[in-house]
Amino acid sequence: MKDGTLDDVDRHILYYLQRDARHTSSSDIAEELDISPSTVRTRLKELETRGIIRGYHIDIDYDLAGYPLYTKIICTAPVPDRDTLANRAREVNGVTAVREIMTGERNVYVNAIGTDHDDLNRIAQDLDELGLRIVDEQLIRDEHVCPYHGFLDADAEQPVPDAED
Repeated sequence: MKDGTLDDVDRHILYYLQRDARHTSSSDIAEELDISPSTVRTRLKELETRGIIRGYHIDIDYDLAGYPLYTKIICTAPVPDRDTLANRAREVNGVTAVREIMTGERNVYVNAIGTDHDDLNRIAQDLDELGLRIVDEQLIRDEHVCPYHGFLDADAEQPVPDAED
């Protein structure tokens, strides 16, 4: 990676990690790309330092874990307060993810889990007390995450914003 771009090696590393980070070693990626494991480790460190790789996350089946209700709560926040309210929403017990949306009235999406409807009502009330106005609530049956296949495209290098941006 140089001059704020991802090259083919970086994009392929990201693809293989998205596919299965837990069971994919630097050696596995190196073998796929025909490069050395130390090169992969160096690239990973750089991707982490630049903030491109922000973490390694677990994919949980909440239903099997005893939390059968998985919901998306769609909220509205005043634009000047959106970032602050989204960050505070992450602290609500039962919230698993928060997304800030740049346009429209529905500008904060909150994923939450619960064992029963009382849990979900409490979460909604906590979000309301923070100052988020709830616009809609959707029960999610399941969520499937997959790697971005565009990382495998051999097209021109893609620009990457600076970590400070």
